Amino acid sequence: MGTVPQRLQRLLDRPGPLGDLLGRLEARTGVRRLYLATGSAAFLGLYLVFGYGASLLCNLIGFAYPAYVSIKAIESSSKEDDTTWLTYWVVYGVFSVAEFFSDTFLYWFPFYYAGKCLFLVWCMAPVSWNGSQVLYQNVIRPCFLKHHQTVDDVLGNLSTKALDAASSVTREVLRTLVSSRARLAAEVAPQLSLSVCKSRGSRCR
Repeated sequence: MGTVPQRLQRLLDRPGPLGDLLGRLEARTGVRRLYLATGSAAFLGLYLVFGYGASLLCNLIGFAYPAYVSIKAIESSSKEDDTTWLTYWVVYGVFSVAEFFSDTFLYWFPFYYAGKCLFLVWCMAPVSWNGSQVLYQNVIRPCFLKHHQTVDDVLGNLSTKALDAASSVTREVLRTLVSSRARLAAEVAPQLSLSVCKSRGSRCR
């Protein structure tokens, strides 16, 4: 297994956008990529605690890089990476919904955005025990398998009711338009006849 620094070093040495970026920085500066990564993480953590715009930065971290690699996964021939990032987005969506209700209370905590950023990084980390896999397999998937039939039935009923309501509204609108047209024609016809009689100089009876 190795120590934590050794495992982190192997993780940073993996080919990929992060590893390539750290490799270029290491070649230019002469500083080991492990120190570059830990220094950047420390600076980012301090900024998320004390800096301005921590919410925006945290959301960019949780969205920008996953969106980029998701596009690459779509364009690749392999389906394994598609499943990986679909799982991430499912967890990200569930987390966003939960955060909507808890953000009002939690954002007052000084380490909230730093903790949120760590959580999102854990969910996208290229390891077998990353957060999206753990949460999906242990929380989301069991809940989905337990309740998905009920949800499908509810959605099916709502879809049927929505189609029925749309059909009823459409029929009512068409009926109103036809009635309005007939009434307008009945009102305009005598006036039109009178105008025609006057223009011909004849007597209208």
